[in-house]
Amino acid sequence: MKSVEAISILLFTFLLSTTKTYAQYGPAPERIKIDGQVVTAIITEHDTLYVAELGDVSVTSKRHFNSKDEYALYMRYRRYANKVYPYAVDAIRIFRELEEVMQTMKPREQRKHIRRLQKELKDQFEDPLKNLSRTQGRILVHMIEKELQTPMYFLIKDLKNGFTATYWHTAGKFYGYNLRKGYILGEDPILDIVLEDFDISHKM
Repeated sequence: MKSVEAISILLFTFLLSTTKTYAQYGPAPERIKIDGQVVTAIITEHDTLYVAELGDVSVTSKRHFNSKDEYALYMRYRRYANKVYPYAVDAIRIFRELEEVMQTMKPREQRKHIRRLQKELKDQFEDPLKNLSRTQGRILVHMIEKELQTPMYFLIKDLKNGFTATYWHTAGKFYGYNLRKGYILGEDPILDIVLEDFDISHKM
């Protein structure tokens, strides 16, 4: 098994433990045509509200590096982080929503709900994650761990079970991943700088 496949499966396991389908509160945005232009809007009983999506903006101080190699590593990490950022945002959003929804479900209902949506999540995430390099996968894992302040091992354990977490922890060690260790600030200073530039929080 390639290292890229190992990290992909680890992330896939995490994503399979969650769901993207939840009840919405209030009218959902929809695409409509107004004056010949297609726009996103929320239509209520008495009004039509336009919805504009603004891209994230990161404001940081000027970076200083001790060598060209450090700068090159920083730029490489930035490119990789930009690639995996959408998956990290999805994972955090799904996890936060799952935390809230699962509080109202019995264990049997939780298992049934996850099984029902497993195929949908596999179709959506499996191929993109398998295309990640080992470093890209590591950055994605650390993005998630940094935001949730929990090593991936314990996320898998809580969402699946201890056996599954131990299995993937053991498999991950063959490819240089320690899922129990988690993200440690200061272990990779260049990566720390990059992760500071990305906001993946999701508040309920």
